[in-house]
Amino acid sequence: MDSGLLFTIFLIGFVGSFISGMLGIGGAIINFPMLLYIPVMLGVGHFTAHEVSGITAIQVFFATLGGVLAYRKGGYLNKTLITYMGSSILIGSIMGGFGSTHMPESGINIVYGILALIAVVMMFVPRKGMDDIPLEQVQFNKWFAALFAFIVGIGAGIVGAGGAFLLVPIMLVVLKIPTRMTIASSLAITLISSIGAVSGKISTGQVPILPSMIMVAASLMASPIGAHIGKRVNTKVLQGIMGILILATAIKTWMTIL
Repeated sequence: MDSGLLFTIFLIGFVGSFISGMLGIGGAIINFPMLLYIPVMLGVGHFTAHEVSGITAIQVFFATLGGVLAYRKGGYLNKTLITYMGSSILIGSIMGGFGSTHMPESGINIVYGILALIAVVMMFVPRKGMDDIPLEQVQFNKWFAALFAFIVGIGAGIVGAGGAFLLVPIMLVVLKIPTRMTIASSLAITLISSIGAVSGKISTGQVPILPSMIMVAASLMASPIGAHIGKRVNTKVLQGIMGILILATAIKTWMTIL
């Protein structure tokens, strides 16, 4: 494999994982389009949508693991939320990961585009006052949380994502979870979800080994750094950054599809 391609993969993984740790997402919403388009634009290589979904599945697992370890102190991890949404999204992601083998590349890209579009709309829905609620007083509908997580898991398993780019707006807008608790808990839920996606991708031969290992190395370096910085950045700034990133990737994906 060309050294230019290996270096490009590392940079993509580092940037995606840094943002992952800072915003509480797995990084697939960023890494999927970057792996699909940047190597081709630079003329250093090409990955199919199936290969990209396999690489991002591995990357998401290690990026979220690093983020969770960085957030394990401070009371931001809501164990009840993680249990209900984590178990549901795991089942959905296993189903999506195995089912993706029967889909054409265009189908995977369309699923990704639809998920990104939904996430964009939800990120820009106005919400006020939720970050003023003490963490120990946070309440939510457990069964709604489980249902949404299951649906997200199916779509996330198809594209090799952990699903956090959809979980975060759902937790913020629908379940009314404070931003920092959302970021920390979504990393833990996405870590659980990625187990299903990784299992499906590996067992169906969709994971290129060397590119995945490079992404893992980048993830373990960058994700804790991003999480450390995310603890200190204003929550409105974090939401704005995520909304802009998701919007940009959604536009690029749909331009390619159409």
